Amino acid sequence: MKTLFGIDQLEAPESGSVVTIGTFDGVHLGHRALIARAIGEARTRDAAAAILTWDRHPALTLRPEKAPTMLSTPERKIELLSEVGVDILAVVPFDHALSQWPAERFVTDVLVKGLGARAVVVGGNWRFGKGRTGDVALLRGMGEELGFETLGIDLEQAAGEVISSSRIRAAIAAGDLAVVTRLLGRPFDADGVVVHGDDRGHKLGFPTANVEMPPGIAHLPRGVYAGRTRVGGDATMVPSHDRKPVAPEGWYAAAINVGVNPTFGGDPEKHEPRIEAYILDLDADLYGRELRIEFWERLRDEEKFDSEAALIEQMEKDVERTKEIVR
Repeated sequence: MKTLFGIDQLEAPESGSVVTIGTFDGVHLGHRALIARAIGEARTRDAAAAILTWDRHPALTLRPEKAPTMLSTPERKIELLSEVGVDILAVVPFDHALSQWPAERFVTDVLVKGLGARAVVVGGNWRFGKGRTGDVALLRGMGEELGFETLGIDLEQAAGEVISSSRIRAAIAAGDLAVVTRLLGRPFDADGVVVHGDDRGHKLGFPTANVEMPPGIAHLPRGVYAGRTRVGGDATMVPSHDRKPVAPEGWYAAAINVGVNPTFGGDPEKHEPRIEAYILDLDADLYGRELRIEFWERLRDEEKFDSEAALIEQMEKDVERTKEIVR
């Protein structure tokens, strides 16, 4: 796959292309259906299959105060899109200048000149251009003049409702991981770097990796979750602390707490929730390492316990349940 960053880096393939366009936040099953249709159309035309997406959510430029939380970082989105089997991934900065382009200029400069579009595959309700004046009808009309076909596709549905990023955000906010996983087609995940915490988990017998999450990503409600964690990053570049071995890369089952530790004085009204992952079967140094945390199932709410002993007893149950779910 060829990845192109910026409008000035676009180059139309000799065969022309079939282009699908969108923000593709989370790359959920609705997005994948649209992309699959574009790939199929490209193969029948012996053309390149291309995805055109933005480097940020358009709302961050147009109305930042109303921008939604994201299902994935830009880096994770590119990683997911690189796995779907297209030939070209074009990432365009959705800055103020682009937001002022008339819809017609976007069609001529980006789709036709930049990517050599022979067909354009979009959702039937897709809008674009300054003031959202561009739609499928405009694409069809310009396509007849400029030599490309427009395919406006009905959006994919699940349980009688359209699959959308906003629907998945609502399910994440409710902690409904069954819905989230079904609509994404994969577990919800988040990437972050391990930072120093209170070291309280170690004293309780459940040492946790405290993960610093990137801003702007959707958060699950406070609670305990079963999932797994991928330890990434170059282990040779991260110094070991406390004379522990450096953790090898790979996937591990994990019991994950999202919250403020109310048993030890954490106040949800005053403190931001943080993610702490107790990684099963791993006793190694993780500081400075990159983790990908997958959330598989919500086990319970975060609770305030009367004693450390009561907390430890419940944590033991959480770990056993996590083993049953993940293994």
